[in-house]
Amino acid sequence: MTAEPVWMTPRTLQRLEATVADLTRPGRTPDDAEQARILELRELIRRAETEAKPDDGLVEPGMVVTVRFDGEDEPTTFLVGSRELAALDASVDLDVYSPSSPLGLAIVGRYVGDTISYPAPSGATIRATVVAAAPFG
Repeated sequence: MTAEPVWMTPRTLQRLEATVADLTRPGRTPDDAEQARILELRELIRRAETEAKPDDGLVEPGMVVTVRFDGEDEPTTFLVGSRELAALDASVDLDVYSPSSPLGLAIVGRYVGDTISYPAPSGATIRATVVAAAPFG
């Protein structure tokens, strides 16, 4: 089974590559924790997907999504992706929701105009409508 691609900005990919280069530079002997981190980073780099997503209204990692939650006047805009990876790129100035979060699971694969729902931690059902979805950047 092949691991899923991991969307990240090109700047994030560069930061990961620079970190691996630093951890593996000549004359440096990484400890066990650093070796594990190097393996983890190399796997992320191998799975990296940095191309802009098509502007087709499909919600997927790498998209800036706007939703209007039921009962709210103002829409909410966020990036679908990894918070940890997005934090490596200062140009990401949006909230970030993981595709595996309750909101992410409900919204990934949906299109502009679709209505979504997902359970809140309290057990209530949260409903929203996808207002916009555009590639990050």
